[in-house]
Amino acid sequence: MAEHFGQEIGIPQIQIPPGMGKKIVVLGIVILALVFLAGTVGTVGAGERGVLLRFTAVTDKVFDEGLYFKIPFVHQVVLMSTQIQKYSAPATASSKDLQVVTTEVTLNYQLTPSQVGEIYRRLRRDYVNLVIQPYIQEAVKSTTANYNAEELITQRPAVKNALQNLMTERLAPLGLAVVQLSITDFQFSGAFQQAIEAKVTAVQRALEAENALRRVEFEAKQQITRAQAEARGLELQKAQITPMLLSLRQIEVQSLAVQKWNGVMPQVVTSGGPVPMLDVFRPQR
Repeated sequence: MAEHFGQEIGIPQIQIPPGMGKKIVVLGIVILALVFLAGTVGTVGAGERGVLLRFTAVTDKVFDEGLYFKIPFVHQVVLMSTQIQKYSAPATASSKDLQVVTTEVTLNYQLTPSQVGEIYRRLRRDYVNLVIQPYIQEAVKSTTANYNAEELITQRPAVKNALQNLMTERLAPLGLAVVQLSITDFQFSGAFQQAIEAKVTAVQRALEAENALRRVEFEAKQQITRAQAEARGLELQKAQITPMLLSLRQIEVQSLAVQKWNGVMPQVVTSGGPVPMLDVFRPQR
């Protein structure tokens, strides 16, 4: 009847050779067995951990790197990266003196391998949006509120360390380890930037004026020292002049004058000037 109906509607009849049906059944069983076995084996890559779920519920089993086995349709393995990851975000806050501060914070972090199961139970894989991002915003606000705007610039390493310590304190209980935190830059309002530039300019001018004053004072001290030395030298010379020394100087001058005299009497003799000694006993020619 079925064959006659199939012929009426035009469905081609498939003739299965004798004994072929058993082979098809065996082949199907083998394929199902391979699929089943493939679902029981998996691998965890380098820098990862595998969290074992039983009917989507988190178990206490965490697979390390390498091969693992599970029950198909019952177990599921979720891979969690334990490598260092990076997250950057802009943040805006107010300083202690109520200046609006904008900065960018970069956080390098990683999941604690022994706590990946608890991390997945609490946060799944959305720990960046659920924890890291809001914690950074809160930490920046609470940290910058302890510093004046100028201190944020002059004490930047201290600000960075305070922010990193705060993030470490808040993320560690959740299984997230802070590796390094960096602050790209602090930016302030235009008015504050102008005030900073004006202050820097004033400080530079004050330094220039102070240096000029020091230079003038130094030159004045040099002149005073030079004058004192000259006065001291004159005093020493004056102290060495005696009547005997003056007489000797006069004799030396007269001696030089006699040596240079050509025998002709000068027409004019200045008062106090040396007069050559004449040898009146020398015969005249």
